[in-house]
Amino acid sequence: MILDREFYSAHATEVARRLLGTTLVHLVDGQRVSGKIVETEAYSGLNDLASHGRAGKTPRNLPMWEAAGHAYVYLIYGMYWLLNVTCEPVGQPAAVLIRAIEPCEGLDIIAKNRSGRHQREWTNGPGRLTLAMGIDASHNRCDMTSTAGGLWIEQGISIPDAQVSTGPRVGLGKHVKEPWLSMPWRWWITDHPCVSVAR
Repeated sequence: MILDREFYSAHATEVARRLLGTTLVHLVDGQRVSGKIVETEAYSGLNDLASHGRAGKTPRNLPMWEAAGHAYVYLIYGMYWLLNVTCEPVGQPAAVLIRAIEPCEGLDIIAKNRSGRHQREWTNGPGRLTLAMGIDASHNRCDMTSTAGGLWIEQGISIPDAQVSTGPRVGLGKHVKEPWLSMPWRWWITDHPCVSVAR
């Protein structure tokens, strides 16, 4: 079952935790390419100095201000696309970054997209997973509560709290000060081999 808009309408921190164990799906030429979400980060509100929303509404961060359950895809370092899913009510800039997945389906496509990389490095980072799954700027603002755009998240398995770790978000800029620098808004499945290297 595809996660609906109500699922994403909660606070970003709640959505980030609940996304662990769900399945990210990209339909590529009719073939499912999917992976279990094993690591996420939450970004919420104008006061969150780590969030793109801190600068107010811009052409880049516009999806964060719109309806929950849409893809927010942006470029970093001029070469890596990062996939976020928007959350919270309209007008409240918030999104959850999908940081890592465990490959499940379409392994042939993933292997081709990550040619020359060991399997453990296919999807263990936000830029790596988008490369592996073929996600790019064309998916920005895609409605992830529907299969129409070819990108969505399905219900998966429930991950007990005892198997979940939390900590500060990764790679924040120098402009980020406390308490946002140390805010434990990153969630991951403890000791999972596909979690990003920044543990």
